[in-house]
Amino acid sequence: MNPIEERHWISAEDKDLKTVSFFHLSSPEQRAAFEELIRHTPAIQVYDTLWQQVQELMKTRHPAEKLTPDLLQQKAAAHIGNVPADEYGVWVYYPWSKRLVHILDEAEFVEMRTSRNQHKITAAEMKTLATKKIGVIGLSVGQSAALTLAIERLCGEIRIADFDTLDLSNLNRIRAGIHNIGLPKTTIVAREIAEIDPFLKVTCFDKGITENNIQDFLLEGGRLDVLAEECDSMDIKILSRQRARAVGIPVVMETSDRGMMDIERFDQEPQRPLLHGKVQDDLSYTTIRQFTGEQRMQVALKILDYDNISEKLRSSIHEIGKTITTWPQLASAVALGGAMVAHVCREICLGHNIPSGRYYVDPDQLFKL
Repeated sequence: MNPIEERHWISAEDKDLKTVSFFHLSSPEQRAAFEELIRHTPAIQVYDTLWQQVQELMKTRHPAEKLTPDLLQQKAAAHIGNVPADEYGVWVYYPWSKRLVHILDEAEFVEMRTSRNQHKITAAEMKTLATKKIGVIGLSVGQSAALTLAIERLCGEIRIADFDTLDLSNLNRIRAGIHNIGLPKTTIVAREIAEIDPFLKVTCFDKGITENNIQDFLLEGGRLDVLAEECDSMDIKILSRQRARAVGIPVVMETSDRGMMDIERFDQEPQRPLLHGKVQDDLSYTTIRQFTGEQRMQVALKILDYDNISEKLRSSIHEIGKTITTWPQLASAVALGGAMVAHVCREICLGHNIPSGRYYVDPDQLFKL
């Protein structure tokens, strides 16, 4: 047995950035590695709330019983049995924060963490979702989407792609601490997911998506069940859809303006025109890369349907390169977009009827006096 069980993500240039280690102390080798880690890691922080987690597990498994504190402790002790307290469950080490955390092992952890999903998501549906793979390209709206997918545990693997690092100006819409400025956005998202659920597989494409790696993103390790495309690059928007359509992967996109949500069910409609026919179907990745900035903007406006975007975004477009550097986005719109992406991905993965189309969940219209 490997003395340290590790789970890490693709393309980690620095192992410490993207590796969590698991220690099962019933294994002599893993216990030795665990003790070595504690001895030789300055300022390590140990968090052991295992007993609290076991008691909560007992409450969840006996919802109809009135459990007094004494009875709850008895049930928890009986559940653990003769296993030494430090050997029950698993210890997880997060090297970027030097935190060592004692939690329930995978099956009980997932059971407990998703218990409040019932019955909005049934046990059978959770089992189905655990087999699914969802990809997210672009980690602005995509960060909110990826975290919501992870929190609801709507898949067994999340693939994330972004070439960019975090800037201070990103913090108007991306949930991250200022200590993360300069870090790859994939690293930030992968770490946060690992701190929510270390058992959930996260695959990172730190250099973003290119013509050379798009097939790996879509297919390597198993075909994606849904692709959430949330990037700013026009060439990648087109390329990702062309390749997804070729292998029957549905694509969703939320634009963080007027709550606009695009759904393209290439799994059901293999001949469906890209982006509802708003761009040339044969427009190529190579051609778009040769476009001028103005030509790319024209493609973007066709995709967004200029006449149907919000007044504020319409006026902002004319300020790009004058008073602002790029598209404005708000945290409230990004959070709404992440929620909608997660909802649609869940329903598609469960085989529910989510037809292709363009939908609006526009707060300005909903709350208009």
